[in-house]
Amino acid sequence: MTLATLKDVLQPALKQRYSVGGLVCLGWEDMRAYAMAAEAEGCAVILQAGPGCREHTPLPVLASMFRHLAECVEVPVVAHLDHGYTVEECRDALDCGFTSVMFDGSRKPLQQNIEETAAIVEMAHKSKASCEGEIGFVGYADGENSAGTDPEEAAVFARETGVDAMAISVGNVHLQQDTGDGLDEAGIAAIQALTDVPLVIHGGSGVSTAQRKYLSKNTNICKFNIGTELRMAFGNALRAAVNSDPERFDRVAVLKDTHDPMVAAARKVLRDLKG
Repeated sequence: MTLATLKDVLQPALKQRYSVGGLVCLGWEDMRAYAMAAEAEGCAVILQAGPGCREHTPLPVLASMFRHLAECVEVPVVAHLDHGYTVEECRDALDCGFTSVMFDGSRKPLQQNIEETAAIVEMAHKSKASCEGEIGFVGYADGENSAGTDPEEAAVFARETGVDAMAISVGNVHLQQDTGDGLDEAGIAAIQALTDVPLVIHGGSGVSTAQRKYLSKNTNICKFNIGTELRMAFGNALRAAVNSDPERFDRVAVLKDTHDPMVAAARKVLRDLKG
């Protein structure tokens, strides 16, 4: 088994200057493709179960699928809960076998975010798992606006919580379908000047490939979350599979046709991040 924690894969990335893909999963078809893509590229992968995924599939089932895929490949696989909003949700994930949790207290006052994140870090570490926190708020396309990360607050957050990775808000936006205006590189530099915790970019689909590559090689950003970009690739592959034969009705046969396109899309994402 190649099951790993976030710390296991991000500390080498920090030292050797590359990033690991946090690939957002919605079901068996995409998570299997992501594991196969990582195996083909010879790199670690973080399989992420976000709120939408968890609404569709129970945590114990997701944990079992992630762990099974880790047994099928030789590269490190992190079973990661993305955007856990409560202590209970994070505890349930750890009890089910997730090796990493991301607690999102970014909407809360700074001190409350610190205290709650620190408690979940302690809980995760006792389970030999890892914990990612968020400081500043990453907004949503056509939704809530972002609140940028203050470098001084980020330094305090990292020091007082003991997080293994820290998600920051530097111009990134969740659910963005097109490349945006680019991340604030001066803001990233200001944050990493005050802390050496591996940094995470949520909403990585809105960051250009060129900037992803540059930041992976030249900054402490060690993890890019990629969801929308891969969901769009899956939708296109599924649409093509359905339209290829209007009389075909077996969903297993239809979904099989999404596998190769999804492996190809995920391989490109992972290849760009590892440099």
